[in-house]
Amino acid sequence: MEYFLQLVLAGLTKGSIYALIALGYTMVYGVFKLINFAHGEIYMIGAFTALIVGGALQITTDLAPSMIFLISLVAAIFFSAAHGATMERIAYRPLRQAPRLTALISAIGMSLILQNYVRLAQTSDFLPFHSMIPDIPWLTPGVSPITTTQLTIVVTTVVVMISLTLFIKFTKMGKAMRAAAQDRIMAQLVGIDMNRVATYTFVIGSVTAAIGGVLIANHMGQINFYIGFLAGIKAFVAAVLGGIGSIPGAVLGSFVLGMAESFGAGYISSAYEDAFAFIILIIVLIFKPSGLLGRNEVEKV
Repeated sequence: MEYFLQLVLAGLTKGSIYALIALGYTMVYGVFKLINFAHGEIYMIGAFTALIVGGALQITTDLAPSMIFLISLVAAIFFSAAHGATMERIAYRPLRQAPRLTALISAIGMSLILQNYVRLAQTSDFLPFHSMIPDIPWLTPGVSPITTTQLTIVVTTVVVMISLTLFIKFTKMGKAMRAAAQDRIMAQLVGIDMNRVATYTFVIGSVTAAIGGVLIANHMGQINFYIGFLAGIKAFVAAVLGGIGSIPGAVLGSFVLGMAESFGAGYISSAYEDAFAFIILIIVLIFKPSGLLGRNEVEKV
């Protein structure tokens, strides 16, 4: 039973991280029908920013680890948001009216640029990331199968999902995003600034990815310039699995994916952990091509 609970918690932790990245994918696609394949690199940049800021604070100050974590998280959020807004302005805005394949190629190019930019600025080796989230004694693995870091990751994901849902539903910018997602041309005709909507969409997606990057770096204890690629691919799979364009769908798909990987690795073989994600995706898309919570779209020919 204890082993089963460990697998459940591992699946929830993985699913939560995938969800924080998948939310960015699903928001950008929902508004602009664009797959931002450079999104995983924003997640990686957030982790590196927290590593640099947290390391500097640990060396130069006597702040408590929890305070260092909060400062590092805020720095990662702002730095990643700036990268997201800049990426949208340079790589995607000029191609908004271009064929989707052109924008997709641009996204892949941005992914490679950001990977190598961090590799050259830092290193290609794995770097240790010392946890800045102190474990509460009664939550240590010796007493309970959950750690403070795992609990923080899951709770943060739930809070982010609820906050994002409320933002989309009730705020003026959220309503503008929904209008743009329904009919971009009509949204412009009624006075919605699509450039502003695009900036907000990319910034919000970058913020959620940065939070995921900082949390998973604390959990795993090491990072390198390539961590965003595989995590980004899996988060994209999760978004498609749940129904890309749907915020609840992205979260549901992420948890399904996390659980599938955890139980597959635990009961079958850890060697095929990465393959389970794509096996689940293929099975779901055969029977429900729009994803678990997605809606079928009718396109005019």
